[in-house]
Formats: sequence, structure tokens, C-alpha cells
Amino acid sequence: MSEAEAVVVPEKKKRFSAFRAKPDAWVELGLTLPIFLIYHLGVIFLDTKNGTDFVTGQILDLAHGGTAVYLGITLAIGLAFSIPFVLLARGQIFHPRKFIQMAIEGTVYATVLGLAVPKVVGFLLDVGSKDVKPQGGVFSGFISSLGAGFYEELAFRVVLFGLGGKAIVWLLSKEKPSALAAQSAQESALSMRTVGMLLAWAVICSMLFSGMHYVGSLGDSFQVRSFVYRWLFGLALTLIFSTRGFAVAVWTHAIYDIWVLALKGS
Repeated sequence: MSEAEAVVVPEKKKRFSAFRAKPDAWVELGLTLPIFLIYHLGVIFLDTKNGTDFVTGQILDLAHGGTAVYLGITLAIGLAFSIPFVLLARGQIFHPRKFIQMAIEGTVYATVLGLAVPKVVGFLLDVGSKDVKPQGGVFSGFISSLGAGFYEELAFRVVLFGLGGKAIVWLLSKEKPSALAAQSAQESALSMRTVGMLLAWAVICSMLFSGMHYVGSLGDSFQVRSFVYRWLFGLALTLIFSTRGFAVAVWTHAIYDIWVLALKGS
């Protein structure tokens, strides 16, 4: 191998490692900043918000219902959001190109899920697929998709599955489930008992994620097919969250919902 080739190979390995690396929590949040900001700047013009969105109401209270003040506070939150992201990302495997990577990777996963999940549901239930009809127009569907991507992943993957799974594993086996945030194979070495508990917890969390869509005045009417569809979709997002991180799960969820709620049939 020539000296030039020796330089190229490590450089390729370095780029591949940068692609595979899971950033820490602050960088993950920073990579979801565009989705967070666009949702909060747009949701004020809608009559509804995502059921897991606990921020919009608080900002409206601070703004006393004023749209201009709300938008100003939202931009200020975005700025405050970005400062620790920029500072703490130094020295880590991060580059502004990561935003492009998130969008491309999320689009690939969303496309695969959009093709595969209906096939699996059809095989399991022996029924044909049914199109989801967008409601409320392209803008409403687009903004709602961003809210679902960010807040539902935060609630069901980070808090319920991630933190809840760690608590359950620690209580039942006294083992730290480092695989949920593993950076290497050594860090992710867990007992079969712990892996089994995490898999069972993933199934339960995905069922709760699916069931959430039928709760409340804006919830859908319950159908077995749609429940199983969302359950499998939740399992897939849990796998993406566990292996690729929160930011990729958010982008995947948001892009998939944009296709279903905003673009499909428009």
C-alpha cells in the first residue's frame, strides 16, 4: 500500500466513524433544533397542537396570548437552545453537514418504513392497506408532523423507553443498561435477562405509543389494523432510537408524517 493510499484509508474510516457516532444529549437536541423551531413558529397559527407538546401552552401563558410576543419568546428559546449546543459540540464528532445527514438518513428510514410496515400489517392481518387521508391542508399537516416527530419521540422514546427502561432494568437486575446510550460494543455488553427486559419494554412502550392516537377528543376511532400499524411503527422508531439516536428518530418520524399527513393525496 502506497503512502497516499494509507492516508486515504484512515480518512475513509474517520468519515464512516463520524457517520456512525451517536452524539451526546446536547448535540442530539441541537440536531433537532430546526424541527423544534419550525413547529413552534407554525403551531401558533393552528387550532390544535400535538398531545405531547407541553411547551406551547407555557409560552402562550408567558406571552399572555399575544402572537408577536409568542414568536419572540420562541426565537429566544431557540437561541438559548443553540448556545450550549454550539459550545458543547466542540471537540465532538459534529459538523454542520450533520443536519443534511439527519435529513437524508431520516428520509431513507421513513421510506423503508412506509413501504415495509403496510406489507407486514397486511401479512399479519390478511387485509389490504388503506390510504390515510390528510386533514386540515398541507400547512397544518406539515406543522403537525414536526410536532409529532419531536414531542412523541421525546415522550415515548427518550422518557418512556429510555429512562423508563433504565429504571426498570436497575430495579429488577441492578444492571446499568448502557446499551441505550452505548458508543462501543464493550459498553453495550448486557445480560440476556436485561436484553429480554428491554425488548419486552420496547413492545409495551410501542403499544402505549399506538394507543395514544385514540385518546382525547381529537383521537382516531379505534381499528385493529391502525393500532397494529402504529405499534410496528413505534417498534421501528425504538430500534432507530436505540441504534442511531434521538435526532435520527425525530427526523425519521417527522419526515414520515409529512409524507402521510401533508403530501399524500395533496
